[in-house]
Amino acid sequence: MNDITDFFHTLLSQYGSIDIANSEFKKLLAEDDNLADEYREWCASVGSSEKMGFLDFCDELLDNQQSIYDTLNDFDE
Repeated sequence: MNDITDFFHTLLSQYGSIDIANSEFKKLLAEDDNLADEYREWCASVGSSEKMGFLDFCDELLDNQQSIYDTLNDFDE
């Protein structure tokens, strides 16, 4: 995986909901040790907790005026 944040964007566009994407992400973390390790490293690098890392990323998208809703609406077009 090139960048964990690319994976976050993929989840958002695929599932069209922050809550559903977050649930799917937690499921994938439980199933994939490599993904879990990459996620832990990313959380440490940005100063977030493993519990909140994905949601913090979504909040940052909103704070930076990068419309998360555009990402959410990109799925199934």
